[in-house]
Amino acid sequence: MTRFEPIIDRKIRIAVVGCGRISKNHFASIERHHANLELVAVCDDDPAVAAQHGAQYEVPSFVSLEAMLKSAVIDVVSLCTPSGIHADQAVTIAAHGVHVVTEKPMATRWQDGLRMIKACDDARVLLLVVKQNRHNATLQLLKRAVEEKRFGRIHLVHMNVFWTRPQSYYDQAKWRGTWEFDGGAFMNQASHYIDLFDWLIGPVERVQAMMSTTHDIEVEDTGVMNVRWRNGALGSMSVTMLTYPANLEGSITILGEKGTAKIGGVAVNEIELWKFDTPADYDERVHDATYETTSVYGLGHPLYYANVVDVLRGTCEPHTDGREGLKSLELLVAAYLSARDGKTVSLPLEY
Repeated sequence: MTRFEPIIDRKIRIAVVGCGRISKNHFASIERHHANLELVAVCDDDPAVAAQHGAQYEVPSFVSLEAMLKSAVIDVVSLCTPSGIHADQAVTIAAHGVHVVTEKPMATRWQDGLRMIKACDDARVLLLVVKQNRHNATLQLLKRAVEEKRFGRIHLVHMNVFWTRPQSYYDQAKWRGTWEFDGGAFMNQASHYIDLFDWLIGPVERVQAMMSTTHDIEVEDTGVMNVRWRNGALGSMSVTMLTYPANLEGSITILGEKGTAKIGGVAVNEIELWKFDTPADYDERVHDATYETTSVYGLGHPLYYANVVDVLRGTCEPHTDGREGLKSLELLVAAYLSARDGKTVSLPLEY
């Protein structure tokens, strides 16, 4: 982990760059942690959007990242911008000696992910990647069951992301649905589910994928992926943004020799099946872990920001730093290479 000077005796000064769809979760989380976090600036390349958010949160607004970094005194910047520009922005922020929090995916290209890590390491600042779904109560219980080996040998894992994104969603901005800035259903919408492959089960050995496009966009809106883990387990994933008429399911099912579990709902927010050969004291919490959500983003951002605060205070390690973020980026890149070339891709991508 990069060594840095913890921020102990004052509030942590934070700025948000990109005031679009996901930024509201960041603004709400910053407000939730107002005892430790102080929003000091906002930035968006649309002058009207920047001004609107500056007025709403009563902080200076900027249309240029460089101008903001030169003008405001900032400890950490949260990137809520198109994925394809995260790398350049992270490098710029690090060069100013400022910590970086970036939304998923950390980048759309493997080399960009590596470049972000190097820049932050060289500047001795933190690179933190948002993986808020890991904090869902449902997935925390599932993670515990896996770590305690309650499944025994895991045989099969399957994930579904059956959501809907109409053409109007992609038409909101020119960057949406492009290879350079966005990525498709796997890279964008299903990124947090890709993260579960490694976080829950372990390192992946091989990847096979097929993808298709129905919308008027460059990238895929539907795809399937098969994986083999190094531990011998097999897995699969089905993703589409064409579900009629609304978001249907975001789920993971694990089948093992001693247990079976399914976390479903629209965004892995409901424990639908929880069966093990040996009971545990926390099994009674299964029903309490299920929660209602009106958003596919879930409720994990405030919990994620709690870790950001603790890390910057120097009291704990980051749950998802840049190197942890690379794991899901590697799987995503492998899936795209497999779909493009019609072949199985072995990991790691580099030796």
